[in-house]
Amino acid sequence: MAEDMKKEIAEAARVLLIEKGVKKLTVKDIVEECHITRQTFYYYFENIPELFRWILERKTEELMKEEHGGNDEEADLRYFFLMAINARGGLKKVMASNYKDELEALLKRHICKMFEQIIEDKNLYQDCSRFQLKWIVRYHCSALLGILEDWTDEDTKNLDRIVHEIYLLMMGKVSP
Repeated sequence: MAEDMKKEIAEAARVLLIEKGVKKLTVKDIVEECHITRQTFYYYFENIPELFRWILERKTEELMKEEHGGNDEEADLRYFFLMAINARGGLKKVMASNYKDELEALLKRHICKMFEQIIEDKNLYQDCSRFQLKWIVRYHCSALLGILEDWTDEDTKNLDRIVHEIYLLMMGKVSP
């Protein structure tokens, strides 16, 4: 039941930001959209950034549960790019809201955590210190966000090649 109400609140925020183009999202807007009280909203979420964090975590969980390559890291990376490309329109609208700074920081932290998990799961960069790993993760995260921010239709046409080159870089390899 609690999960259902959280999903309903999240859907109301999505509708307001993406479909209705609200620039200044408020708790009042959300509770009116999903016909609940402010008290109900605050029972489930401390604030709107906490709601966004919850949404991001759920979407990542869904992404990881789906069949999209298994042990094929390059296929997983391609899948991630496809998901990001498909979410770009909605993400741009969300980033135009009054929560832009919080959302950018949250997204960056979340992608960094994903890279940390991949590095740990795949035992990558075994010869690096913790300090070096921290910078490698930040580098990959910033590079990926930069690439996605400036993504073009031409990039979409070259997706397979881009994914392959990024995969090789992430694995510490150079293409022939």
